[in-house]
Amino acid sequence: MYATFFGLSKEPFSIAPDPRFLFMSEQHREALAHLLYGLGGGGGFVLLTGEIGAGKTTVCRCFLEQVPERCAVAYVFNPKLTAIELLQTVCGEFGIPAPADGGSVKAHVDALNAFLLALHAQGRQAVLVIDEAQALSADVLEQLRLLTNLETAERKLLQIILIGQPELRDMLARPGLEQLAQRVTARYHLGPLSFTETRQYIRHRLSVAGPNAPLPFDKATLLRIYKLSGGVPRRINLLADRAMLGAYAQARAQVDKRTVDQAAREVFGAAEAPAWRRRSVALAVLALLVGGGAALLALEQREAAAPVAQGARPAGVAASAALAPGAASVAAALPLAGTPPAASAASTASAASAAARARGADAVADAVAPPAAGDASAVLAAAHAQQATAWRELALRWNVAIGEGEPCAAVAQAQLACFRSAAGGLAVVRQLARPGLVTLYRSGAAPVYAVLAALDEQRATLEVGHQRFVLTLPALASAWRGEFATFWRVPPGWREGQPAIAAPGARAWLERQLSAVGADPSQPLRERVFAFQLAQGLSPDGQAGPMTLMRLNRVAGVDEPSLHDAR
Repeated sequence: MYATFFGLSKEPFSIAPDPRFLFMSEQHREALAHLLYGLGGGGGFVLLTGEIGAGKTTVCRCFLEQVPERCAVAYVFNPKLTAIELLQTVCGEFGIPAPADGGSVKAHVDALNAFLLALHAQGRQAVLVIDEAQALSADVLEQLRLLTNLETAERKLLQIILIGQPELRDMLARPGLEQLAQRVTARYHLGPLSFTETRQYIRHRLSVAGPNAPLPFDKATLLRIYKLSGGVPRRINLLADRAMLGAYAQARAQVDKRTVDQAAREVFGAAEAPAWRRRSVALAVLALLVGGGAALLALEQREAAAPVAQGARPAGVAASAALAPGAASVAAALPLAGTPPAASAASTASAASAAARARGADAVADAVAPPAAGDASAVLAAAHAQQATAWRELALRWNVAIGEGEPCAAVAQAQLACFRSAAGGLAVVRQLARPGLVTLYRSGAAPVYAVLAALDEQRATLEVGHQRFVLTLPALASAWRGEFATFWRVPPGWREGQPAIAAPGARAWLERQLSAVGADPSQPLRERVFAFQLAQGLSPDGQAGPMTLMRLNRVAGVDEPSLHDAR
């Protein structure tokens, strides 16, 4: 309804799972890495949890698109089933013919075992993915555990991936499911987006819906959307969509905070904090109360041993009693006068622990010191043997998931192209300022591949799956010969091998981008390109090849990943 008004070709915040709007934050990439790691985990369970609307289904879709052809996949999206119904569903997903005794658990397990053994004999692997797994009953979970007993002398025959809401973690923590919990080989909890990620998420969806449309949200409004949505993608979509509709109804090209607040009341019923934040606050308050209670108990014990003079009140008790209700939690975290140091420390430690839990995984990550720079041996041992695997990993930084096909052909539909530099070294990397693939060499062995994620004057950060390696530049040079490859966002009408200045569609785009970076429109286009190339330290030819277009994208602010400082 409002798309044309804002210069968009489609509505940007639909909650339908349109792959064109795929946005993979650092957390989503990490979650995907855990799922992919699980494929080589040798059986057992892999666990992915997250709040409603956090993007679990997005990660699952990316995972399913990247599962190798050697894997047979069964996907169960409605697991509110009995044990026999689940077995029937799993067998159906794997294409296993129904056994003669269709109501027998044993008959289905035997048929599944025969199928898994035949698959194993072919060098293939079976993967069972269960979405909304928090709906599984204890009996069904126990049946799933028993399925992981299907094995040969060398390995488990079935890898099970459970995807669900946070209640799934609580279920697996119960004593009755301890045996299953011990078989979880990898687990990841997908939290909400940070404010920076929320801003990137909104801008990404708007740029897909209308690459040249102005951003209708300023920083203050984006911050308000973040606070009201809690950083949960689905809530962001609902809120931003209704806010843009409200601005359209008022004929305003910019969405203000008042419109966002009204949209929140209409969409959420009230501008309340999301469930994950309410639970965090409740945990913090509970811990503070427990800590404060421990301090008060210690104080009472001390006073019982040494009674206070008639009419005197213990220091700290009067002060805390006079506090307003809203300040009580703060008082509980403070040492009470006359409280023994141990009790005070227990109170403070309890409060600090609760606050740390409430901040979630980001706080933990921030507290971890960056790894020290090392030599290249570790990354050489972990790096990808297949370049296509590294390309798929890199594509996620452009929010594109590609399957088993040729990577550069697969990304063309997302208006991306591959760029390769055979021996440009760090000079080319610094000019392009984007993550990319580096080819690494080992003595007497085939080359391997890793993603260059960050770079500064002294260090480089390489990533392989969920592993990160920090190398000094001399250490990088010991295994790297300067080969670098990356993706870039191509202009409309661009064709490989043809300068942008020679293609009508790309030429029009080039005119607009040069104007956006301040080039003099009165000059001939070739001269403007030549001047831009000189200013950017590029080899000037006036033609606008890929290097020039990539630098122009960067200077003009086109949404592309950036190469960060190594840390």
